[in-house]
Amino acid sequence: MSSQTNTSQDCNFVTDLLAREEDVERASRSLKAISHPLRLKILCVLGDKEFSVQDIVSYVGTSQSNISQHLAILRDKGVLSSRKDANRVFYRVGDTRTLKLISMMQEVFCSVSH
Repeated sequence: MSSQTNTSQDCNFVTDLLAREEDVERASRSLKAISHPLRLKILCVLGDKEFSVQDIVSYVGTSQSNISQHLAILRDKGVLSSRKDANRVFYRVGDTRTLKLISMMQEVFCSVSH
């Protein structure tokens, strides 16, 4: 492949990236939100399932108030969706792209080497 072709492809990538500023902002917000170890652990626990706050506390192993603070951050950043059923709140990952990202991170960082 010639350097002129590479330059053309690079230019198209940059142009596409700038045209999708909203996507870049959304990705940045999501990455910031999930970058905390406890929040990442919460997302790994949730995966493609839905759990109550109490269930998440039992899996993650910290206080309910601590979990609730981190769940609020993830919800406010648009990473999680929630629903209330009587006196329980259930959370799930609200964006399939985030699920895909978590799956890829698990594959890269959590796989067992043989």
